Amino acid sequence: MKASKNFVGPRLRQLRRERKQTQAEMARALGLSAAYVNLLENNQRSLSVQVLMRLSDVYGVDWREMVADDGPTRLADLRAVLQDPVFTGDAPDLQELRAAVDHAPALVDAMLALHKSYRALSERALAANEADLAESTPEAVVHDLFRAHRNHFDVLERLADDIGLSADLEPDNPYGALKQRLDHRHGISVEVVPVAAMPNALRYWDQNEARVFLSQGLDYQNRVFQLAHILGLIEGGSAIDAIIANGRLGVHAGAAGAGRSGARSGGRAVARCRVELANYFAAAVLMPYENVYAEAEASGYDIDHLAARFGVSFEQVCHRLSTLSRDGRQGVPFFFLRIDKAGNVTKRFNATQIHLAQYGGACPRLDIHTCFRQPGRIVPQFVEMPDGSRYFTVNRTVDRPVLGRQSQDNRLAVALGCAVEHSERLTYARHFPLGDRELMTPIGINCRLCPRQHCSQRAYQPLHLDLPIDVHRRGETRFES
Repeated sequence: MKASKNFVGPRLRQLRRERKQTQAEMARALGLSAAYVNLLENNQRSLSVQVLMRLSDVYGVDWREMVADDGPTRLADLRAVLQDPVFTGDAPDLQELRAAVDHAPALVDAMLALHKSYRALSERALAANEADLAESTPEAVVHDLFRAHRNHFDVLERLADDIGLSADLEPDNPYGALKQRLDHRHGISVEVVPVAAMPNALRYWDQNEARVFLSQGLDYQNRVFQLAHILGLIEGGSAIDAIIANGRLGVHAGAAGAGRSGARSGGRAVARCRVELANYFAAAVLMPYENVYAEAEASGYDIDHLAARFGVSFEQVCHRLSTLSRDGRQGVPFFFLRIDKAGNVTKRFNATQIHLAQYGGACPRLDIHTCFRQPGRIVPQFVEMPDGSRYFTVNRTVDRPVLGRQSQDNRLAVALGCAVEHSERLTYARHFPLGDRELMTPIGINCRLCPRQHCSQRAYQPLHLDLPIDVHRRGETRFES
């Protein structure tokens, strides 16, 4: 079998520099010529067994370490690191990377260590400063605005009442009535177009042409809602602008997103708030406050009943129920949470004291995750937070518009929850023995912020405490014994 050649240039150079020797001084110590040492360091000559043994004797190094070849591993690690989006521009080619590994291994090791530290710091900053980082997102600005108003905007409710009680908004044909109102009062026509005509949009308002285009992918309830949304932007526009101005959103978002992206963050936050306030207005038009409040109280907050009564979707009812905070006519204070199949939080509104996860990774013990196994079925759950506060939740999947084969089974899940003391007003909780402590499922905000020990669902070490680790005992998870 042919013997492999040993090229040890980078290690030899490192050894020489550690000893603070010149090539000539190392050559004298090894009984070689300076030119030969130079060739060895540049991998232009392989290392003979005699020279290897001489290195071991003179410098006291383990000859196995000298010939160990970790070049392929280092090269693979370097190539993986350079895939990080933080590195812009053209990546070095394979020949350049091999040259770096061969001739500058210490520099490569330093770069790999630096990138590892950068990734660890990024993950730690994201976890440790989740709340601070969240404040810079438009979604967080929306959440804060709505929470500051207890999820209720009376000025929009009153405007919606005026529209809802007018003669031209027929309760049995809201689509036709809204379409007629847009046409007669604002000169805006409505056209339903094939999915192929708007493959990446569900609704488009062309203000120059005074036309609203709705995708055929929208069901009837969502077509109605989109027209009510457009009406909110037009007839509720001044009120929406006043709410945004009074909330000083541009200042809040700009400060939270300070730096080069500050202005963009502020602009996006204002735009997101305008969209959500127009959605609020649309829900108030389709489900007038007094009507939905009376029907909710009479039906025990039966969501399916309310959806049928007002001709809207299950999700639209859940969202609307979280806004019933009118003084003197206050409904059950709810929080509303929506996630996708990966657990990412895609919408949250909160009129309760519970702290909701702002990003993905909400507590896996919440049955909002479990209900994906039972599409379309309501899953009730009683939960208890680490501070002892208890809540009742109603969880169910909701379907999204199907625009093509790739968007089939595009489900989300929603949770509507209230403090347990209000649960007796809900039809979903009446058959449970409310005094039974075993009803409660212990949950947290998410694993990084949850202090509960011995949780079989823990996915991360908590940031604020150290869980006990005993090498002689295996706990329910790898994070504690």
